[in-house]
Amino acid sequence: MAAKGEGRVAFVTAGAQGIGRAIVVALSAAGWRVAALDIDAEALEELPDRVLTIAGDVGDEAVVAAAIARAVERFGRLDAIVNNAGINANGPVEGLDLDAVRRVLDVNVLSILAIAKHGAGYLRASGGGAIVNIASSRALMSEPDTEAYSASKGAVVAVTHALAASLGARTDRDGPPIRVNCVSPGWIETGPWQKASRRREPEHSAADRDQHPAGRVGTPDDIADAVLYLLGAEFVTGENLVVDGGMTRKMIYVE
Repeated sequence: MAAKGEGRVAFVTAGAQGIGRAIVVALSAAGWRVAALDIDAEALEELPDRVLTIAGDVGDEAVVAAAIARAVERFGRLDAIVNNAGINANGPVEGLDLDAVRRVLDVNVLSILAIAKHGAGYLRASGGGAIVNIASSRALMSEPDTEAYSASKGAVVAVTHALAASLGARTDRDGPPIRVNCVSPGWIETGPWQKASRRREPEHSAADRDQHPAGRVGTPDDIADAVLYLLGAEFVTGENLVVDGGMTRKMIYVE
């Protein structure tokens, strides 16, 4: 069952465009009060007025700590965290810029740990709550020259079940358990969910659709639905929910 907000509070990273924007909109529609952190201040301005928008770099721990504190100051509590921020620095292995790869890991992985570090106490104070991380089907399958992104998303899946164990029910810790899960999107068309200056209508071929047993390319709404499900699924924790229209399950033969 999808989680109804009923005044509860969610903190979403990279919430201004694409999948993050769809998550923010879906949470708001379900009654959640939402704080969105994003590095793109222009895109944040296009979110609904009721959303608390915070411009900042999720790869900076001080920014993360301040943003969470601001959300709690504004709304009085914190019930859910959705870690959606993700960047890439892909390219041929022989020419990889390792500093750029470290930046990918800072944004895609270490931000999740920073947010758990600074947000867990607030979640427990509100009754436990839940964290949903956005990974990728790239944690399970790869294309050439995607080492930076694939490594980071594989780490997101591993960090998810590690946090589920660390923040779950334990006899050596007082307070309610925090559930932690992740969603691994496949091919998701985000063009219509970009800020106005970048928005575009998608064009998909029959071959694009045929790669998916579900018969189409995914949309950000598909991922938002999965996030809402996991926020409300009280006996699910440590899981990686693959939402890819069956693409990773289909055998593809090249003639």
